[in-house]
Amino acid sequence: MGSLVNVKEATVITPSDQTPSCVLSLSALDSQLFLRFTIEYLLVYSPVSDTVSLSDRLKSALARALVPYFPFSGRVRERPDGGGGGLEVNCRGQGALFLEAVTNHLTCLDFQKPPRHVTSWRKLLSLNVIDVLAGAPPLVVQLTWLRDGGAALAVGVNHCVSDGIGSAEFLTLFAELSRDSLSQSDVKRKHLWDRHLLNPSPVRDSLNHPEFNRVPDLCGFVNRFNAERLVPTSIVFEKQRLTELKKLASQLGESTSFEVLSAHVWRSWARSLNLPSNQSLKLLFSINIRDRVKPSLPTGFYGNAFVVGCAQTTVKDLTEKGLSHATMLVKQAKERVGDDYVRSVVEAVSKAKACPDSVGVLILSQWSRLGLERLDFGFGKPVHVGSVCCDRYCLLLPVPEQSDAVKVMVAVPSSAVDSYQNLVMSPNV
Repeated sequence: MGSLVNVKEATVITPSDQTPSCVLSLSALDSQLFLRFTIEYLLVYSPVSDTVSLSDRLKSALARALVPYFPFSGRVRERPDGGGGGLEVNCRGQGALFLEAVTNHLTCLDFQKPPRHVTSWRKLLSLNVIDVLAGAPPLVVQLTWLRDGGAALAVGVNHCVSDGIGSAEFLTLFAELSRDSLSQSDVKRKHLWDRHLLNPSPVRDSLNHPEFNRVPDLCGFVNRFNAERLVPTSIVFEKQRLTELKKLASQLGESTSFEVLSAHVWRSWARSLNLPSNQSLKLLFSINIRDRVKPSLPTGFYGNAFVVGCAQTTVKDLTEKGLSHATMLVKQAKERVGDDYVRSVVEAVSKAKACPDSVGVLILSQWSRLGLERLDFGFGKPVHVGSVCCDRYCLLLPVPEQSDAVKVMVAVPSSAVDSYQNLVMSPNV
């Protein structure tokens, strides 16, 4: 059952100043089929007193933020000429949507544990955009006042327009404007479209892209995730636990927290599902390419500037060869990505419409490095950072007041959830 949330007001927010009236092309990476959805951030804040002025301040700040980020107030559509499946943004200052709501059901404390159901918090972003090309605003903001006086701020961003890093940069500006804390250097900060920088270019060699290759479904994997109830889980890994994981994986040299944690979560997830030993599995995760392409993308580029890293192995090898082996696979997936690899991906998604499959796949997204835990809109810093819905996609999240900790949220089939939680929390992996 969804939370009892009542929307009191819906306002279209247009840019506070004149913005260009134009049509902007999105890149081949922006136009990928698997990015045609909404990134849904959820930030929860402790009780505040002056709710009216805070609401007005947010709307004013949003209007000002939409001036440099005016494509967020346009509308995404397919190119009328067919454009090979490419997308564009029709920028006419149509506006973003701001919703204000109240709930007599949720308090700040409810967010200290995972939701009971995948969609328990769905109504905290009441406009659920199913088709991002059907004329909906690419940016939706909902402020919901909680029962205890706290606030939930949900932000939906059309993934075709921006990636996690780019949308976090927008949110940082939005928050600074809401607090009136912009310095002169902040005002001059660049916010660059420049999507042509990731247009297809001649590729020397056709490279192998395991993230796009299909693998056989030996166990009804897709049907299981579609038919079985998924149970949200949330587990915090503090600095000491991350250090322990690094030691366990140290046979092959030093590893980052991301590499060992993603490998550990992947192994725990795979072992809990009780899959056939010869089933191929993939861990897919985003790799920022801003500094991997040549020349590097300019500071302020807020388009989709990532490719999908892919670690692949069998259930047997993932479960039997230990954490070091899984960590090595993640590390190798990262090391594969250079300028030639990125250009080859651009070619694959623009010409062949390559798209990742879902068989045997765990998708992992790292939000713990986006700075979301520092976003202060005038409420103070958030006490919870996450996604509106907890799904089968795994999120690595920041933990407020614990800069070295990471929260892992993922929804797991009900038949596997107890096993998963035992395995992921086990000190001996």
